[in-house]
Amino acid sequence: MDVMALYLATRDARVPWYAKALAAVVVAYALSPIDLIPDFIPVLGYVDDLILVPLGVLLAIRLIPPDLMIEFRAQARLRIERPVSKTGAAIIIGFWILAAILLLWTFWPRTVS
Repeated sequence: MDVMALYLATRDARVPWYAKALAAVVVAYALSPIDLIPDFIPVLGYVDDLILVPLGVLLAIRLIPPDLMIEFRAQARLRIERPVSKTGAAIIIGFWILAAILLLWTFWPRTVS
């Protein structure tokens, strides 16, 4: 829920720019399917999920004024029941299609004549 509240904070003019910047990075990383350290690496793969994301969320929350954060959490509670973003889904699907095309292009056997 705090990630959704941080997302709402990034779109509010009352939040300082540095808090918006950090919140945007934290939200993007928390919702991204790409990790800094891939999860298949034993132990280290979960470090970002268990340490980096929560620390980023805590730091971003501390940079946002408390009265605003209460408001964003209340808005997030109302919105959490309908977390549909067709644009976000399209961007992620497009990224995976592009990655698949690049991999195929890179590793597809070429005939030399």
